[in-house]
Amino acid sequence: MELVKAVDALWQRGWLPYDVREMVSRSLDESAASLVVDVIALSCSPHPAATVHPRWQRQLDEIGASVWWEGPLLEAWATRHIETMSYANRTAAELLKFLGRLPSLPQILPLPGDVLMSAVRAGLDPKVLNRVRGLLAKAESTAFPEEAEALSAKAQELMNRHALERAMLDADLPAEATSRRMWLDKSYFKEKAQLVHVVSEAFRSRAVAYDGFGFIALVGDEVDLESVELLSTSLLVQATRAMVAVGGRAGKGSEARSRPFRKSFLVSYASRIGERLEAMAAAPAAPDDPIASDERLLPVLADRKQAVDTLYEQMFTRTRTSRVTVRSAAGWGAGRAAADRADIGTGRNAVTSG
Repeated sequence: MELVKAVDALWQRGWLPYDVREMVSRSLDESAASLVVDVIALSCSPHPAATVHPRWQRQLDEIGASVWWEGPLLEAWATRHIETMSYANRTAAELLKFLGRLPSLPQILPLPGDVLMSAVRAGLDPKVLNRVRGLLAKAESTAFPEEAEALSAKAQELMNRHALERAMLDADLPAEATSRRMWLDKSYFKEKAQLVHVVSEAFRSRAVAYDGFGFIALVGDEVDLESVELLSTSLLVQATRAMVAVGGRAGKGSEARSRPFRKSFLVSYASRIGERLEAMAAAPAAPDDPIASDERLLPVLADRKQAVDTLYEQMFTRTRTSRVTVRSAAGWGAGRAAADRADIGTGRNAVTSG
């Protein structure tokens, strides 16, 4: 099938399942997005689970890519969606043409069939991950700022402490860096990307924005990148909610409902969050902190930084600084105030996965 060959070629050009589905859904219609998911499933189905990277498999699960049909795909797809074969063929032709135009991206994961499970470096401990997700979900849903701050403070503490403890446990292993892609809504993409950038810096990572596509490429340690995704996602929810609330309290046609206000709000929010995260990182550790007092920590973090910088330079040979313009003083002030209320606090208590 030509579509399967086209998707296989995309894997060779650095694309991942979620990337392909996201690009198609943003550029074509729902039919093409549905069809490409099935094509992705067919492309990956021949490979045993033990030879598929866990992050690759999670993306397949997230987009719902599984072989649910028997026989030719297009016929089964047309029947399932109550469409004619003529329509299915037109959709397939349009999709094939679109996939063939996608450019190459840096290769960030082994292709299915190229990796053994034993060769994969683990990310956040599942128990810690579940606790963090639960805390952030509660922080995003509560209407009480003090409660949200306490919940997010605990989540940030868990992520940071777990990352440092894992660094010490892996001190005798070679430093490794990896990359992920974090897709954002295209609305106010550049402004939201600023927020992801400051969070990535706080977690010893680096970020590059692909404005034309709508994603951020992150480079860092596996555990740190999971933390970047979790905290960035939560802060984006909080920022959007605060921004909409300001507009909701304003009258129709007011500045608080304008695009310049919202852009300035998000830029200011990201700037203030960056200041707060930087201040937290610079805060002195408690004298009895077993991690901070361990003499091996600084060399381990230095090795990891070198690994991150090396991979970054290999992946991105040409980058440029992106600038955003602030045109609303009111939006800047409102964003800064909202960032002061955002929930990013951190503590220094020991962390376990229990």
